[in-house]
Amino acid sequence: DVQLQAFGGGLVQAGGSLRLSCAASGFGGLHYIIGWFRQAPGKEREPVAFITFGSGPIEYADSVKGRFTISGDRARDTAYLQMTNLKPEDTAIYYCAAVPQYRSTWYFDVNGYDYWGQGTQVTVSS
Repeated sequence: DVQLQAFGGGLVQAGGSLRLSCAASGFGGLHYIIGWFRQAPGKEREPVAFITFGSGPIEYADSVKGRFTISGDRARDTAYLQMTNLKPEDTAIYYCAAVPQYRSTWYFDVNGYDYWGQGTQVTVSS
């Protein structure tokens, strides 16, 4: 089975930086879309950034463009989310998710991912 482990969250002051990691296992020879989502208390889960392993498009939500950078290391089956200029509104639990590319999931579709990590808390103080 595919398993995802998100880590790297923590407490940071506004304007600071943080890097999240998503370690995956069980992909085998399949190509996967890796997505980062976040969910703040009382709010719906929202898309953040996406990358296709095996080289492919990178997409970002408008709210994080210019501040967040997603990358992937296929050798390590790990995706990263480098977050800079963090804002209090970035506070949320951040989840990584994956879906085989053959499923043709729209990157931003929170319901289109088959596998989810446990999430890691990011708190940005004002």
